[in-house]
Amino acid sequence: MLPLLAGLTACDDFSALKGLREQGELRWVLDKSIRTKATEEIPDTNEFLLTIRSGDGSILYEGNYGDSPQYLKVDPGSYTITVLSIPFSAPAFARPQYGDEQVVVVQAGQKITAHLNCTLRNAGIRLKIAPDFLTSYPDGVLFVKQSSVKLKYTYTEKRIAYVFPGEVSVILYNNAQDQTLFTRELEAREVLTVSISAPGDGSGSGQVKVAVDTSKTWSNEQYVIGGDNDSGSGNDGGQWKNAIAVGEAAQHAGETGVWLYGYIVGGDLSSAGKSVKTDGITKNTHIALADRSTITTKEDCVAVELPKGSTRDALNLVDHPELRGQRVYVKGNLVESYFGTIGLKGTSEYKLP
Repeated sequence: MLPLLAGLTACDDFSALKGLREQGELRWVLDKSIRTKATEEIPDTNEFLLTIRSGDGSILYEGNYGDSPQYLKVDPGSYTITVLSIPFSAPAFARPQYGDEQVVVVQAGQKITAHLNCTLRNAGIRLKIAPDFLTSYPDGVLFVKQSSVKLKYTYTEKRIAYVFPGEVSVILYNNAQDQTLFTRELEAREVLTVSISAPGDGSGSGQVKVAVDTSKTWSNEQYVIGGDNDSGSGNDGGQWKNAIAVGEAAQHAGETGVWLYGYIVGGDLSSAGKSVKTDGITKNTHIALADRSTITTKEDCVAVELPKGSTRDALNLVDHPELRGQRVYVKGNLVESYFGTIGLKGTSEYKLP
């Protein structure tokens, strides 16, 4: 009996060990499509809202994209990664919501990177109100209505009213009555422009004319968040808008005249170990860039040389410690090794948002 019991115990131990599976590694990056045209409506990608959930719904991370860790060690299974530029809960002006959601499956011992391709998730409507409408309906009020929510659209409003994808109406309130001028079904990323006029004698009874621009405006072009500014050196014909991300730099090692973008995370790489030095910087000859402002592991950074001149004067952390965490675009030559990591040498131009 004793050998038999010992054998059963061994089987139980083996079964328990069999349940222990090697963890995998989950990473996430924002693809180039999120580098959209700078407007006051779109925040820095560092401020995007990131949520990572396991298959059972447990939240592994919830917070700003820029504060998220470099990666997560996770058990084998499926994970849902959601990123949103802003919360959006009701129709509002100047509230475009960019985002994406990816479901990824991580196998034991596998390293998976989720590429988040953020596009406009809500829809929008812009009204162009003709002067004759104001004459015919001096006391009239226009509203954009979706479900039970009404958003007042003043005659001087120039901004886009953002709504959820689906049915939306424009209402004229006049003489204590609501009149539906038109109703349209809008898709995500669709921005509809509508011209409203009402030739009449000023009695408030002119015939309202609605001209709907049926050509759809899709917010899916590639442009750069925080990019419309003149803070920098040179313009390079706008080529900086096609800058590659830090995470793509290794694939372009050996190329010259490359625009690169990332967040300034530290410096003094000659004295750093596996991590980048983040404060008390003493050398003004270089900085370290990363895909997120929270990343400080040297192998995940690009070491950027700051040659003597305007670029060094503007970007070095000795004179400008406030730049740590700032996004920057720099142009130079990518090399395989500089201070033990990928490097950008001969930096000749820069752009600061």
